[in-house]
Amino acid sequence: MKKKMWLSLTLSALLVTAAGCGDKPAGNGTAGSGGDTEQKSYSIAISQYVEHPSLDATREGILAALKEAGISEEDNTLKIDYNNAQGDASNNLSIGQKLKDTKSDLVVAIATPSAMAIAENVTTKPVLFAAVTDPLDAKLVDSLEKPGGNVTGASDTNPEATKQLMNFVSTHFPEVKKIGLVINEGEANAVVMAKSAEEALAEHGIELVRAAVTNTSEVKQAAESLVGKVDAFFITLDNNVVSGVDAVIQTAQQNKIPFFSSDRDTVEAGAFATVGFKYFDHGYQVGQMAVDILKNGKNPADMEITKPDKLDLIINTKVAADYGIEVTDAMKQEVKDPDNNIIE
Repeated sequence: MKKKMWLSLTLSALLVTAAGCGDKPAGNGTAGSGGDTEQKSYSIAISQYVEHPSLDATREGILAALKEAGISEEDNTLKIDYNNAQGDASNNLSIGQKLKDTKSDLVVAIATPSAMAIAENVTTKPVLFAAVTDPLDAKLVDSLEKPGGNVTGASDTNPEATKQLMNFVSTHFPEVKKIGLVINEGEANAVVMAKSAEEALAEHGIELVRAAVTNTSEVKQAAESLVGKVDAFFITLDNNVVSGVDAVIQTAQQNKIPFFSSDRDTVEAGAFATVGFKYFDHGYQVGQMAVDILKNGKNPADMEITKPDKLDLIINTKVAADYGIEVTDAMKQEVKDPDNNIIE
């Protein structure tokens, strides 16, 4: 009897031990069965100033880079707190204040106004910006090479792009003596690019004529006010203006006034030409920086600000006739990658 009881107790102990081993957590992100690795989950907060094709493509590029690195909502490895100011300055400020004490691992700001509001408020979390024209002028960083704080990112402009575009206009549109610019003077990036364009045009004896707006609803009236005063239209990476770009396109086409922009997406939407790049690629570059911060522990203070370096002339031949433009072989020959950058 004692022997049977002893055997029973021994067997029970062995079963408990075996069960305990089977249920023991593997630890450090691994599952208990089969030794599979359990992926870590991250959270990011996004502040975007307004919805328009370039900024939306930037956001899509960021998320694509994260997904390629195994960080996505679909895999339950990413949680996104998405905020859009809808082009309203007070909303933009509120978003910055809301995210001041965010629990997110990383904050991403898309467009200069968003980046400025986030950088001012979010000081204890890594911050990445995208679609910012001049990070130094916006006082986001102290240095492009060594930002030095918790903020870094990518500029979406290269001053050479504006200069190349104005050279293109001067060469192929000799009748253009005045270019009309619809601009929100309250947006820092728009002011910086306008100055660059003005300086480049001055070298060719072309005058830049400004029509000011304070919000998207004023874009149509501003464009119409330039009719009869200018020989061409131009816009910068001005978020309020780009959001209302359909009004500029309509006005320009109705009056056969050539329209040049500062971004590819606006050309795809109906402007005639720009010197630029794909905003999806710009966002993807920022997404790769996000991966370095989240997965590799990189410090924003040591991450150099990047800018587009693969510039090309982009022309939309489909809309040329709407502006009274005859596309010449000489124009096409300036496009380095015609398969991708001549839109037919």
